[in-house]
Amino acid sequence: MSQNISRTTEKVLGIIGGILGMFGGIFALFLGGVGTAINGDSGGLGGLGILAFVFSILGIITAILVSSKPKLAGWGLIVSAVGIFISISLFGIIPAILFLIAGIMTLIKKENKEG
Repeated sequence: MSQNISRTTEKVLGIIGGILGMFGGIFALFLGGVGTAINGDSGGLGGLGILAFVFSILGIITAILVSSKPKLAGWGLIVSAVGIFISISLFGIIPAILFLIAGIMTLIKKENKEG
């Protein structure tokens, strides 16, 4: 008898991480705009904010795929964690931790096979 494994925790962590990552990306974009207005140069913070936004969307998409394609989703969440941490560092530490936990949980959980 096969049982479906509940992956609700991984989905919720991934979606919350994606939403928080989007806020971090928007905050980085805001700081980049302020830096440009004050100094005339933002140091590339606006581009990194966009990159964080892209990794957040990737994290949300892979969190949705956790039930149907767990290995792909697990690696996608880990890539999102690393990408968002590299792009916006301190602003993205909480989303990165949530993505990383969800990705590791997705890869560690084993499917019960019909035997």
